[in-house]
Amino acid sequence: MILRTIEQKIEALVEGVFGRAFKSSVQPVELARKLTKEMDDHRTVSVSRVYVPNEFTVYVSTPDRDQFEAYEASLKLELQEYLAQHARRESYVMLSPPVVLMTTDDDLAVGEFGIATRMIQQRSARDAAPEPASQPAQTMVYRPTEPPGSDTAGEVARETVALVDGQTRHEITKPVTVLGRSAGCDVRLGDPNVSRRHAELRQQGTSYWMVDLDSTNGVEVNGARVERAKLDHGDKVTLGETELVFTRELP
Repeated sequence: MILRTIEQKIEALVEGVFGRAFKSSVQPVELARKLTKEMDDHRTVSVSRVYVPNEFTVYVSTPDRDQFEAYEASLKLELQEYLAQHARRESYVMLSPPVVLMTTDDDLAVGEFGIATRMIQQRSARDAAPEPASQPAQTMVYRPTEPPGSDTAGEVARETVALVDGQTRHEITKPVTVLGRSAGCDVRLGDPNVSRRHAELRQQGTSYWMVDLDSTNGVEVNGARVERAKLDHGDKVTLGETELVFTRELP
C-alpha cells in the first residue's frame, strides 16, 4: 500500500509539473506509463531473479522535443525515479540504476514516440562506457488513438508491425528480421525463386528498411528494384514471385 502511494505521488508529480506544457503533444505521464510497460514486457526470468532493462531510449518528434527542451533534464530524472520505484515494487533486478535517454526522430509525428530498451552491464570507473549485456530490443512506437480535439485525444497505443503474405501475417518482433527460403529465417518463404537468405527487414530508430542480402533475383519495393529501401505503411515488397505488404497499424 505504501509503495502504491509512492508511485501515485510520482505519477502526480510527473503529470502536474510537466503535463501542462504538452497538452497537444507527447504527455510525460504517458511516457512514464509506457516505460514501465516496456520494462514489464522485456523482463528475463533467471533461476531466482527477474531481470529487467536498465537503459531506456525515448524517441520523439522534433516539435515535441522542442516543447520540453527547458524541462528535459528534470523530466528524465523523474522518469528514472518512476522506473526505479516500479522495479522495487515488482521485485525486479536491474544491473544498475535506470537511465532514460532522449533523442529526436524526424520520422515521428507530433504526439508519437518510440521506446527502445537495453540491458547494460555497469563497468568500472576507468572504462569509458558501459557494456551491453544484451542486444537492443525492437523499438516500440506509440501513436495517438484519436485525433486532437476528440474526447479521448492524448491516449496512445503501441503499433503492430507486420509483413502480410496473402492470408499469412508475419508479425515483426525483432530489430532485424531475416526473410528467405531457409528454415533458419525469421520469415520463411516457400517460393523457389527466393534465395535461402534473401533479405532483411531492419529497424533503425523508429523506421524500417528492407535490405537485399545479395539475393539471386533481387528485391522490389512498389515495383522498383532496390538494394535498400525505407518502408512506409502499405508498401509492397516482392521477393522472387512472392509479394508481401508492409503494415504499421494500431491494434
